[in-house]
Amino acid sequence: MAIIVNLDVMMAKRKKGLTELAGEVDITLANLSILKNNKAKAVRFTTLEAICKALDCQPGDILEYVPDDNQETE
Repeated sequence: MAIIVNLDVMMAKRKKGLTELAGEVDITLANLSILKNNKAKAVRFTTLEAICKALDCQPGDILEYVPDDNQETE
């Protein structure tokens, strides 16, 4: 996958646990865990906004684009 979710890194920097962040963002622990473990297929902008607000960060601090090795460049 070309988009990497670095949520665990930001959570560690802010010293916030999964349960605490889930409560602040109003998302289920299971869904936040899926996002944190880079298993999510999509994320709503409202959820991303709430995470950024809770962690006092920018979307780029959480999401990173890494090209796949098997993609051909044009």
